[in-house]
Amino acid sequence: MINIKWQKDSADRPRVCEKDGVVYLSYPALERTGLVKHGFSTRLGGVSGGMWSTMNLSFTRGDDELCVRENFRRIAGALGIPEESIVCSDQTHTVNVRRVTRADCGNGLLREKSFFDVDGMITDEPGVALATFYADCVPLYFVDVKHKAIGLSHSGWRGTVSRMGAHTVEAMRREFGTDPRDMIAAIGPSICMDCYEVSEDVAEQFYREFPRQIHDAILLDRQNGKYQLNLWEANRFVLTDAGIPEENISMPQLCTCCNPDFLFSHRASGGKRGNLGAFLMLEDAAHA
Repeated sequence: MINIKWQKDSADRPRVCEKDGVVYLSYPALERTGLVKHGFSTRLGGVSGGMWSTMNLSFTRGDDELCVRENFRRIAGALGIPEESIVCSDQTHTVNVRRVTRADCGNGLLREKSFFDVDGMITDEPGVALATFYADCVPLYFVDVKHKAIGLSHSGWRGTVSRMGAHTVEAMRREFGTDPRDMIAAIGPSICMDCYEVSEDVAEQFYREFPRQIHDAILLDRQNGKYQLNLWEANRFVLTDAGIPEENISMPQLCTCCNPDFLFSHRASGGKRGNLGAFLMLEDAAHA
């Protein structure tokens, strides 16, 4: 059994689940909505070998395609999500958010991608499974419990400094009439502040774009031209500033870099790794 290093033992952290040998993470707050199926994959339960061992969900990092397809089949089965319902994003560190529909199902998995440069997806159609991919960057989950709509976004440092979370909230407001006060959100497993060293030019962007009163919470100046960046707190501020109540936001409490045997981490592996996946789907019963 792999020893998992949690940052904090809190009620809002994800819980470790297992089904048919596939180990994944699930957020209690998202479960309690009764509206969605969701999860975040780990390294455990797949068929890939070597540096992709075992649950790699990337077709572009050199792994055998047949292994990756079997991994998708397994994680979809564990989450209770039909494989043919999955819509994959094409992440390029933008703040572009796309509304997807049943017509997009299979995009990037069962057929060639039909859209590009998209780091966030939203939908109000049940049975459409949003999927985004990670190895240190921040997954952002959104559920509008009133209008029964969802969003899933990828937010690395570029997305965070540009407030990808706020762009996703605004897209859901525009498309579905979402009020952020009706949203349940979760910040997914990603690199923690202690592990995430950035250069001065990155730190300066955060100092410029975020209010002074939270600078100490999101940046630690090491006095050598290097800084430690807290993406978790930066994203929590982005979400609360966009109107989501703080008590409606679950934190990860789990660092990808601190847990390299459990989660893929680009920094911990020096780039020799696979991808983790975040999945979110409205259940059919949500619109019944």
